[in-house]
Amino acid sequence: MRPDITVIGKALSGGVYPVSAILADAELLGLFTSGEHGSTFGGNPLAAAIARAAIKVLTDEKLSERAAEMGEYFVERLTEIPSRHVKEVRGRGLLIGVELKKESGGARRFCEALQGKGILAKETREHVIRFAPPLVIDKKTIDWALPRIRAVLNIK
Repeated sequence: MRPDITVIGKALSGGVYPVSAILADAELLGLFTSGEHGSTFGGNPLAAAIARAAIKVLTDEKLSERAAEMGEYFVERLTEIPSRHVKEVRGRGLLIGVELKKESGGARRFCEALQGKGILAKETREHVIRFAPPLVIDKKTIDWALPRIRAVLNIK
C-alpha cells in the first residue's frame, strides 16, 4: 500500500524553525497551479531555506544510512542483554522499542530509572521503552549507554 500524499514535518528543519511539506507524485502535485492553493504559513522563504539546508545535511552526511547502521548495532546489543522483563527488542533505524512483559509493570518506571542514569527514553503504549537517539549518535555513546540500560532492565 502506498499513500497518494504524505505529510511531513517536525524535524524537516532540523528543529530550527517550523516547517512542513507534502510528498506526492508529480501527477498529483501537478493538479495544483500557482494561486489555487494556499495556507497561512505557506511559501515562507526563510522556512524553505532552512528546510533545504537541513535536507542537505541529511544527504551530505548520509544520516539515513548512519541511522540504519547505528540502529542495527544498538538493537543487536540490546538483544544481548539478559533480562526477565524483556519480551522483545525491535527497531527501524534509530527508532527502537524494548517491549516489556506485562508482569513487569509499565515502562514508565524503567524510563525514570534510565533518566536517573543520564539516558532519556519514553514509555510508549504502557509496556514499551522507546529509544530515539539523535542521528549523529556513535558506537562510543551507544556503548556508554548499554551498561546503564542493562542495569535498569535488571531491576526488580
